[in-house]
Amino acid sequence: MAGKSFASLNPNRSIFIAALSLLALASIIFFFLSSSRCLAGDSPTFTRLAPITPLSQNRNANSPPPEYSFVASLEKFITSGSSTASSHPDTAASDGGEGAGRVLDDAIWRRETDAWAGLSVVRVYVYEMPAKFTYNLLRLFRDTYKDTSNSTSNGSPVHRLIEQHSIDYWLWADLIAPQSERLLKNVIRVHQQEEADLFYIPFFTTISYFLLERQQCKALYREALKWVTDQPAWQRSEGRDHILPVHHPWSFKSVRRYMKKAIWLLPDMDATGNWYKPGQVWLEKDLILPYVPNVDLCDAQCLRESHSKRSTLLFFRGRLKRNAGGKVRSKLVEILQDAEGVIIEEGTVGVAGKEAAQNGMRKSLFCLSPAGDTPSSARLFDAIVSGCIPVIVSDELELPFEGLLDYRKIAFFISSSDAVQSGWIVKFLKSINLRQIEEMQKNLEKYSKHFLYSSPAQPLGAEDFTWRMIAGKLLNIKLHIRRSQRLVKGSRNLCTCECRPVNSTSVP
Repeated sequence: MAGKSFASLNPNRSIFIAALSLLALASIIFFFLSSSRCLAGDSPTFTRLAPITPLSQNRNANSPPPEYSFVASLEKFITSGSSTASSHPDTAASDGGEGAGRVLDDAIWRRETDAWAGLSVVRVYVYEMPAKFTYNLLRLFRDTYKDTSNSTSNGSPVHRLIEQHSIDYWLWADLIAPQSERLLKNVIRVHQQEEADLFYIPFFTTISYFLLERQQCKALYREALKWVTDQPAWQRSEGRDHILPVHHPWSFKSVRRYMKKAIWLLPDMDATGNWYKPGQVWLEKDLILPYVPNVDLCDAQCLRESHSKRSTLLFFRGRLKRNAGGKVRSKLVEILQDAEGVIIEEGTVGVAGKEAAQNGMRKSLFCLSPAGDTPSSARLFDAIVSGCIPVIVSDELELPFEGLLDYRKIAFFISSSDAVQSGWIVKFLKSINLRQIEEMQKNLEKYSKHFLYSSPAQPLGAEDFTWRMIAGKLLNIKLHIRRSQRLVKGSRNLCTCECRPVNSTSVP
């Protein structure tokens, strides 16, 4: 019956059934092939992760090549018209007072609770301060930097010091650049205060300290202090979410105690207590940033060419006598002056001095980096960008970006007590095997880009790493702001930074 029934089917119907069978078979085969492709990662129906591209390919097609010279970048910045003061500068609340701070606080609270912002992107509100705090000071530097006779009491060239500590310019110039020209994606400038995670204070404290008369400088500091602390955003948080560049240890010194709750951008923590008073600076609040190198970057080609020319064991060129924490320098000079394979030279200013230091570092395996007047020294960053392995003799040194970088891969740390023993350093350096030296030289090539400021700011450059480090502080900043707002005044002793022992950098 079954066979008879099948034979009696309409021929057209048989053809139709056969076609359906073939279609089903084709679907099975297609599904199998698609599954195979999916396993291989080629399925068009799945979103694939974008491949990682080299940094050079990430550059905006419309952005110019990076400029690493402070003087050249500043000249372009001023002449391009970017240095025109805003027609609508921020103004301090004249009658809002504490109430205005509460209004702003409520707006920020609503924004945060509506959609919690991730820490990967930092939203920064840049104050538009009067030109006397910003553009006028940049022009003053531009118009006077060729005057090399202008020196500090210890002989250091003033304008070179300003360039070494010009981190305030590099960060600010990048923040206010048109978004289409910026390359950094982990920090964005916002134009509404209630959208901000942080507030940037664009006051050039180092330029004003060195280029203005003392009384004129102090008066300007007092004006800047009043301007900032009158802002509702400052009053809301007592400055805890404000960023203050004070990279030279002498700058802003007369009034900075009134802004000690802000995030300070520093060269080091100065554990001697000569420059920063107890309770003003500590690692959980503030950020260490590298000096701007005095010498040019020794790029990959330079490193290859200089590899066989590094015949000097240990090199140092700089001020041989320093004050405070840098007294170890004079002792090291006495011990190393006539040692075999070691070159110790007094630094000189100008183009000739720069070339001598640069050439010496590029011909050396190791570069001595002792403490200066403070625990840090620009020599460390000169050595890094020169491919010369730093030998650090500074017991109290705090390093930039140490949450991101492992300095043991590029430098040796020697205690002062060991370093001042006759012959100890030279013996130690000669005991290091060639394989370790070559590995550290390769790491220096990789690390050097992290210590370079540029315009436009580059991914993985110094500005990028600055914002990565600050992003890690945001939750703690918000915690302390909220905690301070709800505590009942006088209910108990508040444990703040002022509770910590002298020279302590530990968490309270």
